[in-house]
Amino acid sequence: MKPLNWSKRLALGLGVGIAIACVDNFAFGGEVSPIVIVGLLIVSTTTFGGVWGRAGWMPVLAAWMCVPLAHLVKHVLGLPDTLQPNTYTSILMLAAFTLAVATVGTVAGMLIYTQRRTRSPA
Repeated sequence: MKPLNWSKRLALGLGVGIAIACVDNFAFGGEVSPIVIVGLLIVSTTTFGGVWGRAGWMPVLAAWMCVPLAHLVKHVLGLPDTLQPNTYTSILMLAAFTLAVATVGTVAGMLIYTQRRTRSPA
C-alpha cells in the first residue's frame, strides 16, 4: 500500500481539525463538554502518530491548530463564543492545553507505530 504524501496528510489533518472545531463550536449550541474535544484530539492524534510515526506530526499540527484558531477568529470578528472569558490570554491558554493534549496523543501513537514496526514478522 502506497503511503499518503505530505499534501494528503496535511489535508486529512485539516479536515479532522475542522471537524473537531465544528463539534467544539456548534454541537449542542457550542456547549459541548471540553472532555469530548480532548477525547477527539487524543483519538485523532494517536491515530496519526500510530499510522505514520514521525511523519504524523504534520496532520497533528494541522488538526490541533483548528481548535484555538476557531476561537481566535470568533474573537477577532466579535462573534459570541463559549470560551469564557473570551480574551486573547484565554485563547493562548487553550492553544497551550490542546497542544499538550495533541503531543501526548501523538507520542502515544508513535510508540504504537514503533512497537508495530519492530515486531518481527510471524
